[in-house]
Amino acid sequence: MGVGAGEEEVQVSVVQELEGHSDRVWSVAWRPGSGISGRPAMLASCSGDKTVRLWQHGPSPSCFSPSWSCVAVLEEMHKRTVRSCEWSPDGRLLATASFDGTTAIWEDVGGDFECVASLEGHENEVKSVSWNASGTLLATCGRDKSVWIWELQPGNEFECASVLHGHSQDVKMVLWHPSEDILVSASYDNCIKVWIEDSDTEDWTCVQTIDESWGHTSTVWAVSFDSLGRRLVSCSNDLTLKVWDSSSKSFTDGNLWRHLCTISGYHERTIFSVDWSKTTGLIASAAGDDCIRIFSEDSDDKMTPDSGPATYKLLVRKEKAHSTDVNCVRWHLQEASLLASAGDDNTVKVWRVDYRNS
Repeated sequence: MGVGAGEEEVQVSVVQELEGHSDRVWSVAWRPGSGISGRPAMLASCSGDKTVRLWQHGPSPSCFSPSWSCVAVLEEMHKRTVRSCEWSPDGRLLATASFDGTTAIWEDVGGDFECVASLEGHENEVKSVSWNASGTLLATCGRDKSVWIWELQPGNEFECASVLHGHSQDVKMVLWHPSEDILVSASYDNCIKVWIEDSDTEDWTCVQTIDESWGHTSTVWAVSFDSLGRRLVSCSNDLTLKVWDSSSKSFTDGNLWRHLCTISGYHERTIFSVDWSKTTGLIASAAGDDCIRIFSEDSDDKMTPDSGPATYKLLVRKEKAHSTDVNCVRWHLQEASLLASAGDDNTVKVWRVDYRNS
């Protein structure tokens, strides 16, 4: 079962278009804790122009007013495209991954961001970076088909804890489980792999491979967990989204994830990005068809362990969200109605998503 036809229950409107990058924008990341408890909302973006920009919301109390501005440009560190950026869980550190083969670590020091570490080891382009829930581990992946796990030491030192070889092609994305030290990687080899640390040997091993036999039939570009980490959504060059469920309480079991449903027939070109809202449960996707689409689980078809596949319905399609490919969509971590996107048109957009639960 796939997606049921649903009425558009979501209104998506642009809050502000953020201009400043001189090349395509690959990724955006919301700073944890920003936009709540009096802390201004902050968004990081990274680009083919070799820089990272930090955007902060102005004095208006509402994040939905068009008062976003660039407050910092992190530059002269990376020599090539910056492909991925991610904040540590406490919002103190920002990791940036570049095609120059390095991952830079930036620290907020009294409002100024200083590069405090440069991680080297990948043979060439680093494609993605991700922090674990405690902020003690950092994962990177790249064109060299490897996944690296780095351990944060005192004084912002990083030590390589493991280098994982399992994919046969370029690894597009790594992502940690929201509460446990379980790592997922997605690759050009059409596979998703799940990695955990063996408590006896302290070696990281692949405990599950979701391959073409029951997964995607082309490059897997991105993955995202739901708020509890019980479900996973993936997107692919095969023009589908797939939703996976882990009904097992033990993450050492052989089959962690089972297929729930395939969402197809909505994007016309490669789906580059997918993000599962941690507050509303909505799934946003972005693609080479210049569109953003938002899906939700059909409330009339809630899955039970024995009820078979779940059903997800399309809530809204935002045509021409960017003037060309949309490379990334990210929900704000706390503000349910705030969504950011990045595109090949060199812009970042902040969106307001009004959800009417019918």
